[in-house]
Amino acid sequence: MCGSTSDSHKILGKRLNQSQGWHPRTKSGISISVMRCTVCGLVYANPQPIPFTLQDHYGIPPAEYWVDFKQDIGNDCFKEELRQVRMLLPFVPGARALDVGAGYGGIMVALQKAGFDAYGIEPSEPFYTWAIEKLKLRPARLKLAAIEDAEFPTQFFEFITFGAVLEHLYDPARAIQKALTWLKVGGVIHVEVPSSDWLISKLANLFFKISGTDYVTNISPMHRPFHLYEFTLKSFVQHAKQNNYEIASYRYYVCQTYVPRALDVVLRPIMKWTDTGMQLSVWLKKK
Repeated sequence: MCGSTSDSHKILGKRLNQSQGWHPRTKSGISISVMRCTVCGLVYANPQPIPFTLQDHYGIPPAEYWVDFKQDIGNDCFKEELRQVRMLLPFVPGARALDVGAGYGGIMVALQKAGFDAYGIEPSEPFYTWAIEKLKLRPARLKLAAIEDAEFPTQFFEFITFGAVLEHLYDPARAIQKALTWLKVGGVIHVEVPSSDWLISKLANLFFKISGTDYVTNISPMHRPFHLYEFTLKSFVQHAKQNNYEIASYRYYVCQTYVPRALDVVLRPIMKWTDTGMQLSVWLKKK
């Protein structure tokens, strides 16, 4: 994201190819190094484990991939993001929007309801089939493709969203660059990614260190949900300097903490006050 090379980055520890729990030393498996960029704070696997095909990771039905999967598209779906779009972008009915990593199609439906001419890209065959068959999305508007292979005209969209996508891509910086070519000047890109400054992750890593292990809880490059990266706001600030966009807005979300409820009472306010929640939402505006 910032262009620096890994030879000067910090090794945080290692990650197993399965859920580690609190005692990873008792489990057998393959481990991989987890590193943190000393310039922008990006956390990543090195080397990157690459599947034979994307379907090895994502070729499963939506209900199996998402534990809390809900088929119904509620009125709250993408509601806050749409409110933010209208604050940053003068809305014209029929403006074109693109959902990169459309999943089962819920956000495309929400965009359509909000008056956008919605397009999507989805590399998972089961997700794509679900969106076409269950949500009746038009094949002309939803492409079965990875962003690396997708093509659209230059300056075609007013709005592009990467919701929980960049952490799965092998080159997130290049994906943003490609999306910028499809975006009109003054257009907006929405990104939501895992934060590499998540407080719970830091506490878990401290526990591992005290326990005498060199494991860390960051990312999950070799098992579901197959996260290859965690980001900081600085990751996008540095990338923006080289790619003709600006940070229009950002926000950290606490989200689920995975700790006992008694600890939530203390930890949730701390994460909210210190911007150390699990998810980072960033809004990029093309110059």
